[in-house]
Amino acid sequence: MTGSSNASNVPAEAGEVRAVRIAIIGASAGGVDALLTLLSGLPAGWRLPIVVVLHLPEQYQSRLPEVFSQRLPFTAREAEDKLPVAEGTLYFAPPGYHLSIEADLSFSLSCEPPVLFSRPSIDVLMSSAADACGPALAGILLTGANEDGARGLLRIHEAGGLTVVQDPAEASVPTMPLAALALHEPDHVLPLREIRALLMQLDAAHAH
Repeated sequence: MTGSSNASNVPAEAGEVRAVRIAIIGASAGGVDALLTLLSGLPAGWRLPIVVVLHLPEQYQSRLPEVFSQRLPFTAREAEDKLPVAEGTLYFAPPGYHLSIEADLSFSLSCEPPVLFSRPSIDVLMSSAADACGPALAGILLTGANEDGARGLLRIHEAGGLTVVQDPAEASVPTMPLAALALHEPDHVLPLREIRALLMQLDAAHAH
């Protein structure tokens, strides 16, 4: 296990990586740049589904799928209600809706009240995915200015999943990573370049 942010970080390459079915990524302030750094350069032939909640204004017309499609050799799209989670795809939660993953690994959207002022909520997505996938889930929490995602990441930990927090010293806004670290000790606290290496290991394990 990687130590907390004030301990020496162990590179992602150092240990064995379990097979997971889905990776969930949550981010807020500074998240677009962090995601571009984290995901740009992922290789062709990618199979591990990645689902992202990035806090955006509800009336915002998201262009994230278009932006990331231009930078990745695999599909990027918005998640839709009842859509099955497919391999080799990067999904973004649409603005103004909570995104959940059901037991049959399909998406559901809802207009329930915001959680920690956020809709979509990272907590809602991570908690539902933990219930659906149990230990076969990876949760990654990046830069952000509120505490959304901390409880969701704890729920993934309680379900036996893999938990990863961006090193707060590297985060543009460290509030979100620090909130997660206050609730539990994740499996890894890493800078973005090492989270990318870990994602690549997770994809390799997923392919087998």
